[in-house]
Amino acid sequence: MTDQTVYTLGIETSCDETAAAVIKNGREILSNVISSQEAIHSRYGGVVPELAGRAHVDVIDQIILQALNEAGLSWQDIDQVAVTEGPGLAGSLLVGLNVAKAIAYALKIPIIGVNHLEGHLTSIYLQEAVEFPYIALSVSGGHTDLYRVERFGSYQLLGRTRDDAAGESFDKVAKMLGLGYPGGPLIEKLAREGNPSAHAFPRAMLDKDSLDFSFSGVKTSVKNFLLNREATGLSDADVAASFQEAVIDTLVKKLLLACRSESISRAVVTGGVAANGALRARTQSVLGKEGIASYFPKPVYCTDNAAMIACAGHFKFLEQPERWDNAFSLDALANLSL
Repeated sequence: MTDQTVYTLGIETSCDETAAAVIKNGREILSNVISSQEAIHSRYGGVVPELAGRAHVDVIDQIILQALNEAGLSWQDIDQVAVTEGPGLAGSLLVGLNVAKAIAYALKIPIIGVNHLEGHLTSIYLQEAVEFPYIALSVSGGHTDLYRVERFGSYQLLGRTRDDAAGESFDKVAKMLGLGYPGGPLIEKLAREGNPSAHAFPRAMLDKDSLDFSFSGVKTSVKNFLLNREATGLSDADVAASFQEAVIDTLVKKLLLACRSESISRAVVTGGVAANGALRARTQSVLGKEGIASYFPKPVYCTDNAAMIACAGHFKFLEQPERWDNAFSLDALANLSL
């Protein structure tokens, strides 16, 4: 591995996206290929683990080759492989891990295990270098967490959801409204036509200093409301807008509280839900009024992708290069914590 240029192949198969990317020196994206399984799982209203694992097996070889071709590199140019080891679906994770091990073994290069959440927390570095420390809100279908990010590899958990993740609640409410899957983009689109003040759905735990979240209550409230909606005359768009308003209100207020409590004036919002335009606008408005700068990765880097895995893997290697020279004991850790 040269001192001047390092090419990292990233592989991500934690859930229902098969992704591969090639990154130069940790931050320069040469390719970022994502194969979605949305068409496979949409008919079931959610991800079916067995089908996800099979789909990864079907396409992972061609996705990696496409990433290499788009980067204009050969196998011999790759210096290291970074792969998601967890959290996620065990069967899906194993596909990426086994392919990564085979590549690392054949090329005699390091293999670096990356926590999927760490990938999200560092994804902002694919487009700009945010000064450390910063507060990070990672919000997706599987997680809603607040972290203090001290530096690469140093993360302090400040708060997390006690039940449903925010993205999961979007999916479930979308299903209640008959919109389909995935729910986040569909709710956001419908909400543009509705009145966010039409109904006051609950904002859980906002009356406390806790930085934890809870979204099961708002999901249940929407379900109960829909059972008795006729008397209100509210449209699906009004329900979607009011629900989205409740979730965004909760996320932004907790993020602001975290910035205040840690006395940090930089916040990064990442994860699949961070692609929501209304969340971005509200965060920038509310935090901006208090002099807190807010940063969002581009939407393509908010969803599951391999570029963020390669980025995190590059910097993990720099911290402990000796740890990854023969890391073939890596295993799928479905419940891996950060």
